[in-house]
Formats: sequence, structure tokens, C-alpha cells
Amino acid sequence: MLYLVPTPIGNLKDITFRSIEVLQSVDVILCEDTRTSSKLLSHYNIKKPVSPYHQHNEHKIVEHLISQMQSGKTFALITDAGTPAISDPAFLLVRDCIKHDIKVECLPGATAFVPALVNSGLTTNRFVFEGFLPLKKGRQTLLKKLAEEERTMIFYESPFRVAKTLQQFAEYFGAERKCCVSRELSKMFEENRRGTLEELCEFYKTNAIKGEVVIVVEGKEV
Repeated sequence: MLYLVPTPIGNLKDITFRSIEVLQSVDVILCEDTRTSSKLLSHYNIKKPVSPYHQHNEHKIVEHLISQMQSGKTFALITDAGTPAISDPAFLLVRDCIKHDIKVECLPGATAFVPALVNSGLTTNRFVFEGFLPLKKGRQTLLKKLAEEERTMIFYESPFRVAKTLQQFAEYFGAERKCCVSRELSKMFEENRRGTLEELCEFYKTNAIKGEVVIVVEGKEV
């Protein structure tokens, strides 16, 4: 069996009792980065074998993991933060587990884009999650397409590219579109800065930021 276990996006208290129980009960915990995960596991005194599972090795080890689960072992998969498969590795393993009739269960838990959307003040009844935009190939084509999107749009972004991305959003979507930039959600220095794309562009041109970033943009007005 495979459990997908969400982990805190910042505050270590943001994990469910059930998630801890599952991590304490499985045979092996698959981690995106064992060094990062060791802090969480140590905090909750979880002493289980850990093994790396990330975007650089997932194609190579999926077959081995399937074999291990078919032999009776139970695995839990965690990423550095948030829910596995949401802009993080997991899809390939889940797909192959289903193909081989291995039970998969995803526990509910932390995902960065949900609090970012809710506290943005933008429409929440219809939205689209785009994750990380392509860095080069296909980026302009996607931005042109998204310029016509009527639902609220959610993006993940590196803090080093926020200013450039907001500038592109203003160019393709229009400078007056409303936007919210959230960073360090659930952490001590959480910040949610709201305004038009033009206003936020001007701010982030001269204000460097750190930490995980979620950008929420208003959809096209009908």
C-alpha cells in the first residue's frame, strides 16, 4: 500500500494526528529530501527507515518500489512541504500503483495554494491552479492563453523571479488586474500583499523577498 502524506508548509504544528500515526506505522517513508524530512520526523519522534524519492530518481526506482509493495511492504510518500503530486513528485508512482492494483490513499492536509487563494480576497468559487510556469519554452504561448482565463489564477513562483513574472502578467493580462502575492505562509514572517499588477510590479522592483511564494491573479472580467 502507498500513503501520500501532506507535510507542513512552514509551521511544524500544521500536520494531522492521522498523518503522524501513518508515518509511525509504515515500513518505509519516501522523502523528497531526507535532510529536510529528518527535521519533521525527529520533531515527532518518528523513527522509520527513509529513502529518497524525487524528480531526479523517480523514473529509475518506481519499478523497484512497486515490487516492494507487491511483496507486502507499506510506504508513505512525503515531500519537502505540502501535498505530494501538487507541483511535487508522486504522479508516476501513483499511476503505476493503480496500474498494478496497489491501494493508494492520499491523506488531507497542507497545500500552499489554498490559504493563498482564500486570503487573497479574490473570487474563490472558480479558480485554476497553474503551479510553476515554464521558464522558457511555451511560456509566452501559455501567458497569451491565460490572458483570456475568466477564473481566478494561482501560480507558484521563485522569490528571485517574482518581479519579472509580475511584469509579464501586467503586460499580458493588463496592469489593472487585481493580484495578491503571498509568501512564507504559516511561518513567522507570513506576508500577503494585495494590489493591482502595476502596483505590485513597482513594489517588487525595489523590494527583494525570500521564501516560498504564491501569486493569485484575478481572472478576466466578463
